[in-house]
Amino acid sequence: MPGCIFFYRAACSTTAKLLALVVALAAAWPALEIPIPAALFFSLSLPAEAAPELSEATEHPAANAVRLEQSGERTKLIFELSTSVESASFVLADPDRVIVDLPQMDFLLDPESGKPAKGPHRKTGLIAAFRFGQLAPGKSRIVIDLRAPARVLRAACEKSDGDGHASLVIELAKTDRADFRAAVQIARMQLSSATQTKKDQKPQPASIKPVVMIDPGHGGIDRGAMVKGLVEKDLVFDFAKAVAAKLETDARFKVVMTRDDDSFVPLSERVRMARDGHAALFVSIHADTLSEASDVSGATVYTVSDRASDAEAARVAQTENQADAAAGLDKTEDASDVSDILFDLTRRETRAYSHFFAHTLTNYWRVAGRLNKNPQRSAGFRVLKAPDVPSVLLELGYLSNQTDGQALSSAQWRDKASSQVAEAIEAFFASRESTTTLIKTDPDQVPVGKIPPGGE
Repeated sequence: MPGCIFFYRAACSTTAKLLALVVALAAAWPALEIPIPAALFFSLSLPAEAAPELSEATEHPAANAVRLEQSGERTKLIFELSTSVESASFVLADPDRVIVDLPQMDFLLDPESGKPAKGPHRKTGLIAAFRFGQLAPGKSRIVIDLRAPARVLRAACEKSDGDGHASLVIELAKTDRADFRAAVQIARMQLSSATQTKKDQKPQPASIKPVVMIDPGHGGIDRGAMVKGLVEKDLVFDFAKAVAAKLETDARFKVVMTRDDDSFVPLSERVRMARDGHAALFVSIHADTLSEASDVSGATVYTVSDRASDAEAARVAQTENQADAAAGLDKTEDASDVSDILFDLTRRETRAYSHFFAHTLTNYWRVAGRLNKNPQRSAGFRVLKAPDVPSVLLELGYLSNQTDGQALSSAQWRDKASSQVAEAIEAFFASRESTTTLIKTDPDQVPVGKIPPGGE
């Protein structure tokens, strides 16, 4: 069936350098925990020449340019690469996407190059937008958002003459909805099988010290908000590292980051890390944007709730909950719904502690920066749904606001603001130890410990 093209693999180079890359991929593949069906194996003939130096295997291929060619019912997305690579492609729905998986690559491209087109061409062609980046160690991904159902004609490399460079050509053709659904169903069966065969990861032994888990939002292929050169995943990662560094100077805590590099971490995995790591507090850090309201500014602290506190909280939660889809993950790859396994009493107690910390954090934040006009909100954030871990999501500010954007990119502001977050965490644990009974009943009425001068 034409619409059932799935995991199209292409071996595109006959150079010794590619051999080194393939060897490196073969060594790293077990760590990716992805089963390789027999139909997916490819053959590669190489010239008889001296074996490459092992050091070459550590070099990542690079994408130096990208262009989009759309005409009629066919579309080509072409990446200019430093060398040929192997690729695997498949399609997913809800929303309609084409996924192209690659070995780890360096994308030396404008991160906004794949954003939706504006003007008269915004609704032409099969491709609405695309993004690219690291998915996991050793693995990169291209995600293509579709305007209409499409099938993958090819996702393969074409060598350039003489210089060793190559072009990754992703060619799509329009197809009907029935064939597209069939292809999606095959992909989901494969993804479900891969998920079920993953090895169970054992929980970490409990730490003697309280575990504080700092969660830099987004990462890898999921860049988050982008405004005039400001990229959310980078800004929040720098801020999270600053908070972690300050907490690590206090011998009372064990500090853990959900990601320590530019990798993508699924939302369910972040929750699992918090639970299996016996976190006593989980702080997810993000930055927002509003294209239609540049005057909106200030930080907001969110907690989880079954119903959003207001329309703005619902909008933010909906945006943040799309992180997995933005990275090309399918809902079959997220089998966790931790809220269903909770005792109601445990969940209520955890949420009370979450509100307590949100109240503490907003008071401390006043010293370092501006707060949103409604700084404490709640909604159904997936990343905050650990049933037994007090969790908050801190939106540092709005990239769409000039003042907030300047602050978020300032090392001086980051140092000051991260200090206040660290101090709020310290105050939370100090107050929690002495006000346990009160917190369970009415967290908003509990004293939040020391409030620095200038707080309200």
